[in-house]
Amino acid sequence: MTPELRNPIGTHVQVGKGLASGALASARELGHETLQVFVGNPRGWALSAGDAGEDARFRSSCEETGTRSFIHAPYLVNLGSPTPATYERSVAVVAHNLRRAAEIGAEGVVVHTGSYVDPTGSAARLEAAMRQVREGLLPILETLEGDDAPWLLLEPTAGQGRSLCAGVEDLEPYLAALDFHPRAGICLDTCHVFAAGAPLDEPGGATATVDRIVEIGGPGRLRLVHANDSKDVRGAFKDRHEKIGDGHIGLTAFSELFAHPATAGVPFVLETPGSRDAGDPDLTVLRKLRDAAFLD
Repeated sequence: MTPELRNPIGTHVQVGKGLASGALASARELGHETLQVFVGNPRGWALSAGDAGEDARFRSSCEETGTRSFIHAPYLVNLGSPTPATYERSVAVVAHNLRRAAEIGAEGVVVHTGSYVDPTGSAARLEAAMRQVREGLLPILETLEGDDAPWLLLEPTAGQGRSLCAGVEDLEPYLAALDFHPRAGICLDTCHVFAAGAPLDEPGGATATVDRIVEIGGPGRLRLVHANDSKDVRGAFKDRHEKIGDGHIGLTAFSELFAHPATAGVPFVLETPGSRDAGDPDLTVLRKLRDAAFLD
């Protein structure tokens, strides 16, 4: 297996003129091997139907070139919200984005795991929020049939607010709420888990973090890595991305991630400042780390 097939590297790109003529064209110009997109307003609730022609061109071009794609759900989604309208809209948006993923051939939809929004930290409110997660997501997961169905990719948050799933350890009760559904996958955001306390800045820390993810979720559940360094120190509960090697995580963690057996076949998507700019160094940095791990 070549490095590109073992761990394709890309970034989140803007759709612009369309999925094929905008997002995919930009990714190719940048030399990226995978990409992530929004299929609607990332800060709105509108359910965009997309363009059938662009969808077909995007899907066929990705298939022809082996380009792997992912959708990120809008930031407003919160399955734990105590506000009924927000909860109902969140369920609808997740279902819609998974339908769009199937239409364009994307492998999965990344969803932030949410917050129970209670300043008191009420245990009752937390339990109610986890019931909402179960009641909202399980019926959607049950519609995902077949090996080519998209994954729902749960992305733990950085721990700010009253997070339902901050860092790695909270994945266990979150997945349990979903009966460890076989289409519930994991998106590991390095900045998020570091902010929530994962020791990625220590030798062996990234390896141990992935070991724990596999222990909790089982093999094959880690489907995507958001490769981001952190502007803030470990455990700061701040989601502020930094360029690879310029933050408090450092390069060693990414080398360990590339070398870990559980990341074989897992794409790495950049969400760092400037990562979709021509000539941005993060792509080169990650490729060098990937190639070194592959040769080792």
